[in-house]
Amino acid sequence: QVQLVESGGGSVQAGGSLRLSCTASGLTVTTNAMGWFRQAPGKEREGVAGIGRDSSTTYADSVQGRFTISKENAKNILYLQMNSLKPEVTAIYYCAAHPYAAAATLNRYVFTRWGQGTQVTVSS
Repeated sequence: QVQLVESGGGSVQAGGSLRLSCTASGLTVTTNAMGWFRQAPGKEREGVAGIGRDSSTTYADSVQGRFTISKENAKNILYLQMNSLKPEVTAIYYCAAHPYAAAATLNRYVFTRWGQGTQVTVSS
């Protein structure tokens, strides 16, 4: 059974940092393209960061230079390091897996496996 379980969310003040984790079971982060997405109230889910099977990465323009996606293959965990946080990034953050892509992508429609999400709240 495939499971993606996010953790590490919470409340932080603007300028702070958080590291999200996504622990995978039933699939391996090395053989899937993986991604982080977020959804704020009243808004569509949007791509934040992606990492391909080939370890290529891609980021939304709004987080470029502040967020870093990575994976720890031995533990089968995907990470999202978020620095210099701003209130506008407040949302539920989801990790997702796409088994057929080699390169990184932020196209949410091709991801077939999703976690339940973790709340990130940034206060000013």
